[in-house]
Amino acid sequence: MTTEGFRVLNEKSLIEYIKATPSLASKLGNEVDNLKIIEVGDGYLNFVYIVISPSASIVIKQAVLYVRLIGEAWPLTKERSYFESTALKRQHELSPKYVPEVYHFDRTMSVIAMRYIEPPHIILRKGLIAGVEYPLLAEHMAEFLANTLFYTSLLYLTTTQHKSAVVEFCANVELCRLTEQVVFSDPYKVSEYNRWTSPYLDSDAEAIRNDKVLKLEVAELKSKFCERTQALIHSDLHAGSVMVTHESTQVIDPEFAFYGPMGFDVGAFIGNLFLAYFAQDGHADQGNDRKAYKAWIIDTITDTWNLFYKKFISLWDIHKEGPGEAYLHEIYNDAELWELVKQKYMIDLFHDSLGFAAAKMIRRIVGVAHVEDFESITEAVKRADCERRALDFAKNLMKKRRSFNTITDVISTAL
Repeated sequence: MTTEGFRVLNEKSLIEYIKATPSLASKLGNEVDNLKIIEVGDGYLNFVYIVISPSASIVIKQAVLYVRLIGEAWPLTKERSYFESTALKRQHELSPKYVPEVYHFDRTMSVIAMRYIEPPHIILRKGLIAGVEYPLLAEHMAEFLANTLFYTSLLYLTTTQHKSAVVEFCANVELCRLTEQVVFSDPYKVSEYNRWTSPYLDSDAEAIRNDKVLKLEVAELKSKFCERTQALIHSDLHAGSVMVTHESTQVIDPEFAFYGPMGFDVGAFIGNLFLAYFAQDGHADQGNDRKAYKAWIIDTITDTWNLFYKKFISLWDIHKEGPGEAYLHEIYNDAELWELVKQKYMIDLFHDSLGFAAAKMIRRIVGVAHVEDFESITEAVKRADCERRALDFAKNLMKKRRSFNTITDVISTAL
């Protein structure tokens, strides 16, 4: 990695950068003398700007050389922007309704310019905290997941195509290592980066560090994350990486993308919905007990998995005689065997998804980066109570995931 020619942009220098970049100026109607710049990054990793001209708007994102949440004490490669832009382009090809178009990428400056996802789109997590129902969310996310996972797997690709794609993303090492640390390692040991709602969850955090069965299970999940190049995964598909309206869903920020286990994406999204579910009691008040909204979240979790299953299997059936080399048609052309293959594949994917969902939930409560669903509950005792119920559910889910055969079975343990 070289830093030659790289500089961190601010509102002023970004305007000069745009003026010097014809492809960006043209996207703004070449009206670059009175640009409005708004910084909207969440503060975890990158700087994100909305750039507004009199006739158009775009989003510009720059990766810097450290974890923005922590500071320069935690260095991080700026090359993550290359993997993000590459993943955005590929996922836009596969699921254009749900992924914004990339207009420009500058590898030296680690700058990505893309479509501005206009209001009334908001970050999904904000909507979940506010209690807004999104009737098409499950349908849209199921389609995004089915398309991006199936078409980048060996169910559709030849081994040559697949290995070439794996090689392209295998250098995204630092972001993978960051995930390995904050999801699969830190929550299960003493770490300077861990935090939780203390003192109320002190014993809960200690119990996780002392839970031998849980450690065995998370080790297996970490191994799958590190070793299994199943498909191109977003790898950070939480409720802050999705923007929504009642009619539209947009998936953003795939800078952690690499070829990994499909269940990590499915589980991340479902796990974040469960976090939102357990946080609802902390947002309830006399005017709204949130019970109806909790029921909607549960329905959305159920529909997300069931629709994903249906769409994924449909793609597989359509392309069963295609180029994919995982299950050659000449070998698996018996109808009964074909059904057994699909059943085995999908139940394994289901169990992976549940395990990864649990891991993502645990890390958001006792790890370094928390979620606004809980953090916005101002009363610490109430917040801790919500978090504890989420932790207990997640621990049970990770340990017993292989005993569940349907998403309804899982839901019954959360109610």
